[in-house]
Amino acid sequence: MAGILAWFWNERFWLPHNVTWADLQSTEEAAFPQAEDLYLAFPLAFCIFMIRLLFERFIAKPCALGLKVQANGPQKAQPNAILEKVFTAITKHPDEKRLEGLSKQLDWDVRSIQRWFRQRRNQEKPSTLTKFCESMWRFTFYLYIFTYGVRFLKKTPWLWNTRQCWNGYPYQPLMPDLHYYYIVELSFYWSLMFSQFIDIKRKDFGIMFTHHIVTVTLITFSYVTNLTRVGTLTLCLHDAADVVLEAAKMANYCKCQKLSDLLFLTFAIVFIVSRLGIYPLWILNTTLFELYEALGNFPALWVFNVLLVILQILHWFWSYLIIKAAYKAISKGKVRQHGSVARSKG
Repeated sequence: MAGILAWFWNERFWLPHNVTWADLQSTEEAAFPQAEDLYLAFPLAFCIFMIRLLFERFIAKPCALGLKVQANGPQKAQPNAILEKVFTAITKHPDEKRLEGLSKQLDWDVRSIQRWFRQRRNQEKPSTLTKFCESMWRFTFYLYIFTYGVRFLKKTPWLWNTRQCWNGYPYQPLMPDLHYYYIVELSFYWSLMFSQFIDIKRKDFGIMFTHHIVTVTLITFSYVTNLTRVGTLTLCLHDAADVVLEAAKMANYCKCQKLSDLLFLTFAIVFIVSRLGIYPLWILNTTLFELYEALGNFPALWVFNVLLVILQILHWFWSYLIIKAAYKAISKGKVRQHGSVARSKG
């Protein structure tokens, strides 16, 4: 076991030349990121999930009801053991041949059976109230953490000059505010990783799961290697669009269509500008070029940049969906939330 750990934490992979883990041990004079700090994220992720449940139950739900958000779910299909067995064990979308067979077996017309399956599928969808509560929780968290990130970063030199991300690297002391920012963000994304299996099911579940894995890996990787300065820039940049997205979804659930339209267009602009403009020109530029000029190269940097590029590929995918949805909406003369766009969390 010791040999495996020694191989995994090989200094020549993780650290620049002539730097050892002993050099980055915390002392009374200065604290540095330690891998064991990240264990704190797991109990905090559980705490965040419990806070979410309480928030949705005692804050978001009363707000939703006060705003006249629809509390009832879709109309339930009438009980039928035969159709229920087909739905749960065989298919939720029966073909024409199966519909005709069921029609003969039940002495129902095909249209009635199609209606039953449609109602049964809709029955599994969450109510508007449930979706509002989830969006209000995410909006509240993203607004809080984005505000915290802006307040923290405006006092740092690397916000205004990204070359400062590498000044003195890797011997950059860990500030308490930065440590808090990182651990809370990591804990939140761990909570999303686990809750995604019980949350509202999305069509883009696989893409979102990939995004969460990349995000958790990036936060963990950058913390262990003390690439936290550029990490804070990346986190804050990504939270900006998410705040507006969740606000647009809440407005849509409240049937405030004009406000939802405005917020959706604002989200589209913020997302595309931040993810396709600022991110590559600001973040990728400093990690791919300025970092190399300042420190040379070591294997961990390649992994770090590969993860950042994967994130950029996800940005392109979601931007395509946003532009496609916006074009369809404008061509129809109105803007409405479109499923894939409304679900993007990248």
